[in-house]
Amino acid sequence: MASAPHIVVIGGGSTGVGIARDLSMRGLDVTLLEQGNLTHGTTGRMHGLLHSGGRYAVADQASATECIEENRVLRDIASHCVEMTGGLFVKRPEDTEEYFERKLEGCRECSIPAEVVSREEARAMEPHLAKDIDRAISVPDGAVDPFRLVVANAASAQEHGARIETHSTVTDLLVEAGEVVGVEVEHDSGSGKRVHGTAGARERIRADHVVNATGAWAGRLGEMAGVDIEVRPSKGVMTIMNVRQVDTVINRCRPKGDADIVVPHETTAILGTTDEEVDDPADYPEKQWEVDLMIDSLSELVPVLAEARTIRSFWGVRPLYEPPEVGSDDPTDITRDYFLLDHDERDALPGMTSIVGGKFTTYRMMGEEISDHICAKFGIEADCQTAEVPLPGSEEFSVLRDYMDEFGLRSPIGRRSVERLGSRAETVLQTDEPNPTVCNCEAVTRAEVQDAIEGSGSDLNAVRIRTRASMGNCQGGLCSHRLANELHGNYDEATTRAAWDELLQERWKGQRHALWGEQLSQAMLNYALHATTQNRDNDPADGDPVEFAAFDSGDPTVGRSDGHDVAADGGCRDGD
Repeated sequence: MASAPHIVVIGGGSTGVGIARDLSMRGLDVTLLEQGNLTHGTTGRMHGLLHSGGRYAVADQASATECIEENRVLRDIASHCVEMTGGLFVKRPEDTEEYFERKLEGCRECSIPAEVVSREEARAMEPHLAKDIDRAISVPDGAVDPFRLVVANAASAQEHGARIETHSTVTDLLVEAGEVVGVEVEHDSGSGKRVHGTAGARERIRADHVVNATGAWAGRLGEMAGVDIEVRPSKGVMTIMNVRQVDTVINRCRPKGDADIVVPHETTAILGTTDEEVDDPADYPEKQWEVDLMIDSLSELVPVLAEARTIRSFWGVRPLYEPPEVGSDDPTDITRDYFLLDHDERDALPGMTSIVGGKFTTYRMMGEEISDHICAKFGIEADCQTAEVPLPGSEEFSVLRDYMDEFGLRSPIGRRSVERLGSRAETVLQTDEPNPTVCNCEAVTRAEVQDAIEGSGSDLNAVRIRTRASMGNCQGGLCSHRLANELHGNYDEATTRAAWDELLQERWKGQRHALWGEQLSQAMLNYALHATTQNRDNDPADGDPVEFAAFDSGDPTVGRSDGHDVAADGGCRDGD
């Protein structure tokens, strides 16, 4: 019997790992390469919405139909990654009745369950909604944890024989006689990051076929082989609040624009988003006004947001694709559908296929289509199983109640641990060792952290995406040193300190444009703790004391556009 074709998949986001899982379950030999952590790119910077399709039901009904189909699939195969919050498209008095009716009809045309609810019914569901809203449309939106879902897909792919390489950058495509035959990759273990190749070494990996699933970076990979892939990266800014001001996804019922959605996600609420075309998916400016826009605009729907605590903001880049014959000047008009590019048919370059566009909700469907395509190329008859076989952790999810009883997990910490781990709870939590809480904000225990370290190596940011440790209100201020301590015994001091530094830097990046009021006070507290108890500012023992006043240099006349004296609260929103 001939050996299975070897497929190299480039890109460790939702689409890449979805493809790797699908192909490996069909018996193909798969290597997945990702330049950073899993979810390093767009996937790790999305707002956590599991689309019902309602957002596209007027302008992009093909995408809307795909979304509701995959919404139902993910509820079945990834139950421990999904919270079915429900969603509301809320109409304010200034929003048109015509668009409200078009939205309702569009949902029904796309088979999206949609019902009109009155102002009173909507505010009974979400008491923090503005008192003057008109009415709303309810849809089956949900919240999804992209980190947990991607890790589960990668774990499933590994269980079926795939090789998963993170922190491994493709530096070139190998092209021989006009055909792509493999890749050149550089492995970077950094501070002990988990790689299976030789750390710091270059490796030439031969492949029978290469899949480009790099999202916003697809054009760069295409350039390595001399083909043009017309990706138009679109930046979206999101802001994270300290608690869930709502428990239902709240959408503004008007034509798609900036700052029109609130997504309850784990212990937080995420406000989104903007839509701005950028040239470089890895290098785009951060703008304070975009954070202000999120809060000011969405306060019209949920007024309590105006006074709520903002803990961080972040930016993601949508990998929008537009066929050359379309030529739209407006990125907001570009479809959210996905496209499979066979470079043999399109560019006379056999050996490579790209998949571009799409959304997180449809990642599995995208993986199925490209896997069907590759199997057809090699004459392999194997059905897709990813829509029926649960992901690791989602098998028999009803056993969570049994685990909670068995382990006595009636506390919020125990319940959250089991919710994250799903059906893996027994394997991870049944330990004879002490199992204290390492991250209080997100209720992450030592057993979960050690389980993540076993899968991620010393990369604490990888541990973070697996467990949510350091992602709560303190943003690592009270738990980062505890996480670093969990590396003790398996990694040397230099590796541990480097991993600790990287975690703190990643946590700091998203806070720079949220430093006013209580969050500025939290940043000051974090700095004081780290500087005075851990000497992390590297001052000599007899150096100057911590300058707390440096955290409050704001001018009371500068800050919020509504004239609120934010400097008096400890800072101002323009970053002073």
